[in-house]
Amino acid sequence: MASSFGYVRYKVAYANLYALSYMPSAVQELRKERKILNQLENSGVINPLVPFACQVCGRKFHTNDKLVNHFKIHKWEHVKCLNRLESSRGSRRIKLDGKLSMKMEKYKNAARDVLTPKVGYGLVDELKRAGFWVQFVSDKPQAANTVLREHMVEMLDSKHADCVVLVSDDSDFVDVLREARQRGLTTVVVGDSKDGSLKRCADVEFSWQEIMLGKAKKEAVLVMGRWKDQHVPERLERTYKPESEEDESDIGKFEF
Repeated sequence: MASSFGYVRYKVAYANLYALSYMPSAVQELRKERKILNQLENSGVINPLVPFACQVCGRKFHTNDKLVNHFKIHKWEHVKCLNRLESSRGSRRIKLDGKLSMKMEKYKNAARDVLTPKVGYGLVDELKRAGFWVQFVSDKPQAANTVLREHMVEMLDSKHADCVVLVSDDSDFVDVLREARQRGLTTVVVGDSKDGSLKRCADVEFSWQEIMLGKAKKEAVLVMGRWKDQHVPERLERTYKPESEEDESDIGKFEF
């Protein structure tokens, strides 16, 4: 969704170890069942009716373990693509992103079904596959909020971004959003909180339902059009120099 508002330069996620390692009991049971099935398949006790197919290249395997082992090739290729993107800059990075986006998206969709996360439910792996920089913080209260606010202010100071997309319902970020708007950045908030303190500070806000239904992505086109229209007077104001106009008029009079 963020890419609908322009080229995404930074994607950052902060959380404590518990939040990123938590795993629902239902998922634990499914993994236990899969482990038992793997053992039965490898020993030949059971034979799957349908072979396990790789959703990236189409190759088929008789056991799930063989598919997982094969998928390491695609994992290495995906890491290689990420490294190429990370080392690229400017227009070259944009072109490379367009060239590799479909391939990387195909891998991410397949990896969800094939790879078993080493830690928890797999939120960390999912975020990393989506290109996020994931950082663990201490278990102290508000630790993630504090670090994220500091990072946002750092980005504002570096002037490397024109838009901030914040996925949160936490009113602790109100001051940062206000500062971003004061500095001329456009702000987008995604959340479902009924308390509209964050949403009132943003240029535009979306609920998770709107994100899932695709409404936010469609509306982003209209929003971007309005923002461009709003920024035209600002750009004219920044480039307008009365003193230069006076100089030109003086020169004209002198020549006449």
